[in-house]
Parts: sequence; C-alpha cells; structure tokens
Amino acid sequence: MKISIIFCLVALLFLANSLQFTFAIETEQEPEPPQIPEPAPEPEPIRKSEPEPVPDPFPGETESEKIQRLTAENEKLKQQNSNLQSQISNLKNDKLRLQAEISELNETIEGLKEITMEQVRVIMDLANKLKEVLFEKIFSPTIAF
Repeated sequence: MKISIIFCLVALLFLANSLQFTFAIETEQEPEPPQIPEPAPEPEPIRKSEPEPVPDPFPGETESEKIQRLTAENEKLKQQNSNLQSQISNLKNDKLRLQAEISELNETIEGLKEITMEQVRVIMDLANKLKEVLFEKIFSPTIAF
C-alpha cells in the first residue's frame, strides 16, 4: 500500500512537471504578426465599342438628286414654318381678345358687387326703420299699460 501511494505521488510530480514544461512553452511563444493581405488584381478596363459606320440613307443617288430632294424638303419645312407662325399669331390675337373679354367681365362683376352692396345697405336701413316702428309705435303703447 505504501508503495502504491509513493508511486502515485511520484507519478503526480512527474505529471505536474511535464504540464509546467508544456505550459511554459506555450506562454513563451511570441504571437506572429498578422498576414498582410495581397492586393486584389485590377479589373480589366472596359473597352469602348467602335461605332458602326452610318449607312448612306439614299444609296445610289447622285449629287443633283440629293440637292433636289433636300431643296424640296427645305421648301416643305419653310411652308410648315410659315403655317406654324400664322397659327401662333392667330393664337396671340385670340389671347388678346380673351384678355379684353376677361377684363370687361371683371368690370361688370365689380359693378354688380357695388349694386349688391347698395341694395344690402338699403335693406338694412329699411329693417332698422321697421324695427323702430314696431318697437316705438306698436309695442311701446302695449307695454306702458
């Protein structure tokens, strides 16, 4: 029994020493610096697509035909321009006429407002006179008794 106790104590001491040595190695180690990340490769630049050449809108036309066609289109555009300018002048005239009518209507409305206010004043005056007549001539003698 004594031998087993002594053997256990020796085994514990040996185990404790080996653990201290293991812990000492772990604590004496210096931490490594963090790894520097490598830069990401640069993406390839986007290349501009080369525009396709503009096809000739009227292939097989001679210079004189092009000039005649462009002259006809120019005349048509001039005619449209003159039509639009006449429409604009008509619209301006209509606008001026409408503005004159609106100002005339505003003046009429102002006149009607003045007439209405005068009528309200007359009605109020008549109501006051009626009140005076009722209270002074009709109710006063009946209250005095």
